[in-house]
Amino acid sequence: MLFKKSFNELTTDELYRILKLRVSVFVVEQNCNYMELDDRDRDAVHVWIEDENGIKAYLRVMDRGVESEYVSIGRVIAVERRCGWGSRILEEGIRAAKEFYNADKIYLESQVYAEGLYEKLGFRRISDEFLDVGIPHVKMLLDISGYKNDCAEQV
Repeated sequence: MLFKKSFNELTTDELYRILKLRVSVFVVEQNCNYMELDDRDRDAVHVWIEDENGIKAYLRVMDRGVESEYVSIGRVIAVERRCGWGSRILEEGIRAAKEFYNADKIYLESQVYAEGLYEKLGFRRISDEFLDVGIPHVKMLLDISGYKNDCAEQV
């Protein structure tokens, strides 16, 4: 089941499950000591796919000016990797960016190992590699204003 909710629409249980997943991946699994709760969640649309076993994939979408000058996607998680969940949640995130924020460009910061996933959906690298909490990242941008294969329309 697909969900798209603003912070104020989330139930306490939904918020708890989302934050538990994010901390388990970004803090514990990746061994990063940082503030996962960064106050941007209040300004985000939370998008996730869930089945009877729990959340399969998650991301958040933020309007221009929250994280960058562009609409942005962040905190992308696919619980089961290499099963298509990453692509699916990104397609839904692109849809949400258009639906909620009328995005023409979408910005994200990708861990270098995942750059290919984003490239498959049309994101292009716009920076050199940099370290964020000790993990190599790159900045990426998707221009959907004239995007011929707009996955937001195809999916």
